[in-house]
Amino acid sequence: MALVLWHATMSLDGFIAGPADSMDWMLGFGEEDSEVNELIKKIGAVLSGRRTYDVGAGQERPEFRRPYGGAFSGPVFVLTHKPPHDPDVTFLSGDIRAAVETAAGAAGDKYLAIFGADVARQCIEARLIDEVMIHVVPVLLGDGVRLFSKQQGELIHLELTRMSRNGQVTNLRFSVVG
Repeated sequence: MALVLWHATMSLDGFIAGPADSMDWMLGFGEEDSEVNELIKKIGAVLSGRRTYDVGAGQERPEFRRPYGGAFSGPVFVLTHKPPHDPDVTFLSGDIRAAVETAAGAAGDKYLAIFGADVARQCIEARLIDEVMIHVVPVLLGDGVRLFSKQQGELIHLELTRMSRNGQVTNLRFSVVG
C-alpha cells in the first residue's frame, strides 16, 4: 500500500497560499531541486481538495495548473461534493478514509501526495499521513491560507528525518509519530 505524504510549500509565517490565493510568491527562491525531482518519480497519485484544484485551475501560470508543473503525469483525485467536468481528474466525494483508500490504491507502491490545507487536516486528524515534506520559502505573507489549523484534539507529533537547502528554500521532511 502507498505511503501517504503531505507535500506543501509554505511561507516562513505559515501560509501555503497568500492573500486572494496567490501563489507567485513561491517562485524564484530556489533552483531546480534534485530532491524534489526524485520525489516526483516516487509519487503514484495525488489527492487534493476542491479549493486547491480551483486555485490551480484558475492560475494564469501553467506551473500551478498540473501537479508539479506538469512533471507529474499520474492520476489526480479531488475530494469534493460538487465535481466539475474535467476529464484529467477523478472527483471523489464522501469520507476522507475512503478517498485516501481509493487514491492510495491508484498510487500502488509509490507515495500518495496530499495537497491542500483542508484535505491534509482531515488526513492528519484521521491519522492517515505517514510523512510530511514542507518547503519553507523565506517570505512573510501576513495572511492567506494557513498550512494547518487544527480543529480540536490532541497534539500531532512529528520527527524531523531530513533537512536540506535549495537556494533560499529550506526542505524539511518529517515522519508522523504515533
